[in-house]
Amino acid sequence: MKQEADATRPYLAAFQKFQGNGMASEPAWLRTLRQDAISRFAETGFPTLRHEEWRYTSLAPITRLPFRPALEPGRLELSREESEELLLRRFKQSCLVFVDGHFAPDLSSILPMPAGVRIGNLASALRTDGDRIRHFLARYARGDEHAFTALNGAFFRDGAYVCIPRGVAVEDPIRLLFIVHPEESGATVHARNLIVLEEGCRAAFSERYFSSSQAPYMTNAVTEITVGANARLEYGKVISEGPEACHMGNLQFHQSRESELLSHSFSWDARFARNDIRSILDGEGIRCLLNGLYVAGANQVVDHHTVIDHAKPRCASHQFYNGILGGRARGVFNGKIFVRPDAQKTDAKQTNRNLLLSDTATIDTKPQLEIFADDVKCTHGATVGHLDEEAIFYLRSRGIGRETARRMLVYAFASDIINRVSFEPVRAQLDRLLLRRLEGHTELVERL
Repeated sequence: MKQEADATRPYLAAFQKFQGNGMASEPAWLRTLRQDAISRFAETGFPTLRHEEWRYTSLAPITRLPFRPALEPGRLELSREESEELLLRRFKQSCLVFVDGHFAPDLSSILPMPAGVRIGNLASALRTDGDRIRHFLARYARGDEHAFTALNGAFFRDGAYVCIPRGVAVEDPIRLLFIVHPEESGATVHARNLIVLEEGCRAAFSERYFSSSQAPYMTNAVTEITVGANARLEYGKVISEGPEACHMGNLQFHQSRESELLSHSFSWDARFARNDIRSILDGEGIRCLLNGLYVAGANQVVDHHTVIDHAKPRCASHQFYNGILGGRARGVFNGKIFVRPDAQKTDAKQTNRNLLLSDTATIDTKPQLEIFADDVKCTHGATVGHLDEEAIFYLRSRGIGRETARRMLVYAFASDIINRVSFEPVRAQLDRLLLRRLEGHTELVERL
């Protein structure tokens, strides 16, 4: 118990300092939200291996870090190659850029939007659209259910804010780019994003976290998305952070009747990554599709927890997650389909496939069904295996070297998920990330 109290003490002390200066100009309701969040964190502390939702994932890489909230952005210098790769200026799109969790207007670009669309950074929007934000902020991503969401609620300074009014279609994708460039060990970035699609909207988003830093730091990101009735949303999230980075991500969707969600989750380079993804299907006729790909090697840990909450009848949800693990990497997939008593005629499917490229890589996979209705069609399954030696032999018999053959099979396994992304520039970017890792690091294929 003393060890757990010692782990939370620096966070509580930092909040006292933040309360004395950074919160002074905020509206009263937001100060109350922050106070409630830190009180909840103080009460629960960090989860441990004794907690069911964390039994496979130790938080030691995070609790050992000194806690230094990134209250100001660091100095950032992008090379020409990094700028072209990250900003994708040559494509027609809006891009909101944040450095260490703070809005960077000089790097951002916003295309002309249809009438009524609100797009920008959350810190500014709190002053101009506070009443609307108050209605949605922390409504579905609540600190009483997640310690890191509570920390985010207490410390966030900025993030993306997009509100699309009823019946509006935003044809060009909107990208949210978070560049983390810590200047000291233990820097912590709390990013908070709020996206609201009203009835009948259509939009596509891409959220990416990037760093080239070698320093150990933590990103704690929370994204809340409301998808109105008959709205259509495609949403992708990519984690490509530093080799010593820890990423905590909480992505919360709330869907209304007849809405449609296509979500993609990609986790690559961080030392430790945890993604909690939840969608509440709160209306009839909803469709929800979650895709995911996680790639880990060396001593990386990557953890995905998904929950699809079927709250109303006649909804359909599918989940497809692929994992590639090598070296001494550890993967966790915990996917839950929850069907409430009134959610008759539910159609839900969940699939988790894992490819182990070494004898020391491990995966804990736990697909779950919790069904409280009797007229449903629900399936789930998980597979864990190695590369098919017969497939390797087939390729080698056609003059392809063993290493190249292994890379081709790994690439094909990953491409099954990557090719589901409809926005071509992001799909091509993901393809390059995968090829770079396969071709630039032989150990990815031999040991990942």
